[in-house]
Amino acid sequence: MKLTTIKMDEGFASQILNWRYDPPYDFYNNEHDAEAIKELLEDNYSVVVNDNDELIGFYCAGSSAQVPAGAKVGAYTEDIIDVGLGITPILTGKGNGFTFFSFVLESLYKTYGNVPVRLTVAKFNQRAIHLYEKFGFVKEMEFTTGSAEFQTMRKV
Repeated sequence: MKLTTIKMDEGFASQILNWRYDPPYDFYNNEHDAEAIKELLEDNYSVVVNDNDELIGFYCAGSSAQVPAGAKVGAYTEDIIDVGLGITPILTGKGNGFTFFSFVLESLYKTYGNVPVRLTVAKFNQRAIHLYEKFGFVKEMEFTTGSAEFQTMRKV
């Protein structure tokens, strides 16, 4: 599968906001409203499509990839590129994460150079944590919001 990054547009944003994950991953389901569309269009979000121009996932970099509660507890004090990502629910749990995450990291390095990378993941999402560990990410710190426990991970 050949992947390509393209600019987020309103059509892709709408598709992403309509994604519905099965429990416990339904934590990642979003509201489809004007504010959510605006965030995906105005923040640093990119879309990943396959060679048939089908939406595979998205990623963002910088402060848009940070969980606001983490900033309040000092999780993001270092000058590191933060990455956030999501893959379409129909591809989750089927071995597609490695290819997708490889592509996202490669895209980040093309844009920012060989810089340190950090991500934030919900602690219950052991499937994602295991994938990130395969890429050399290690746990840095934990924090809690009203809805979940999170951990930051940094690529070493």
